[in-house]
Amino acid sequence: MTAQSNLAPSSAPASKPFVITRIFDAPRDVVFEAWTGLEGVKSWMGPKGVSVVKATSDLRPGGMLHYLLRMADGKEMWGKWTYRKIAKPKRLVAVVAFCDETGAKILPHPMSPDWPRENLSITDFAEENGKTKVTVTWQPLNPTPAQQKTFDAGHEGMTMGWTGSLDKLEAYLAGAK
Repeated sequence: MTAQSNLAPSSAPASKPFVITRIFDAPRDVVFEAWTGLEGVKSWMGPKGVSVVKATSDLRPGGMLHYLLRMADGKEMWGKWTYRKIAKPKRLVAVVAFCDETGAKILPHPMSPDWPRENLSITDFAEENGKTKVTVTWQPLNPTPAQQKTFDAGHEGMTMGWTGSLDKLEAYLAGAK
């Protein structure tokens, strides 16, 4: 893992962070639990057609969500979120990366070798009249110029992927009522 002493991205070439927002018809505590609890994570993580096959979580600063995703075509990839800050139920800050099955070795994106090796993910949960506004912000950490360019060009694809994940979270939350 790249050593970072603060929560801000590196001083790499400036880019526009990726941001997506969704309002869920559920209280903030419920949405935060669905976002961080293994049952919830297994139900919503990954775009449509992608499922979580295995997952473990140690929800604490320095802890890790480690998971195996399976694509519709059967391909699999491991990923991890290494938690930096947890302000339950308001904010979750993590470094997101693809990794090996142990979670120890960071690997390139299996379908995009110029994707940044690590991305800072900040997820904010705001209560609004009994509903929860979730805002996800991603920024690459220490990207090469090629990785920065790939990230910047990937916002449309990230929007599609995150929309599928957030649709699945919405369905999960509807069933949790």
